[in-house]
Amino acid sequence: MAGGKAGKDSGKSKAKAVSRSARAGLQFPVGRIHRHLKSRTTSHGRVGATAAVYSAAILEYLTAEICYFVFKIPCAKIPTLLFMKFIHASSELAGNASKDLKVKRITPRHLQLAIRGDEELDSLIKATIAGGGVIPHIHKSLIGKKGTNPKAP
Repeated sequence: MAGGKAGKDSGKSKAKAVSRSARAGLQFPVGRIHRHLKSRTTSHGRVGATAAVYSAAILEYLTAEICYFVFKIPCAKIPTLLFMKFIHASSELAGNASKDLKVKRITPRHLQLAIRGDEELDSLIKATIAGGGVIPHIHKSLIGKKGTNPKAP
């Protein structure tokens, strides 16, 4: 028996596969996000195709906002792997915190300072960041006045 059928597609070469991320013009992996969405649903995998694209676009936008302020470069120049590092929690201003301290690595402390320093991101990300520390703040009533000298007893 000869292998293969002689159908209408037998003489044509297959077109190269195009990922859903490429079709949507996104850096984030649409297929992976779709798989994770399907694993989390109660209806056992019934998730629309556009839900994954929309979710990937939202995650990419938020990550691009964070990375823009971190590295001060447009998000199109940041590689995909860099986006994936910041998918869980980041902020636009974390880069400013790391640049002010003249360090090359963004730590949870930088993310904490950046997120809590931005009003919109602070209201969006209510989670506690492990290793983030506290925001430096001294109440104005605790700060002494300049002209007053404390008298020694």
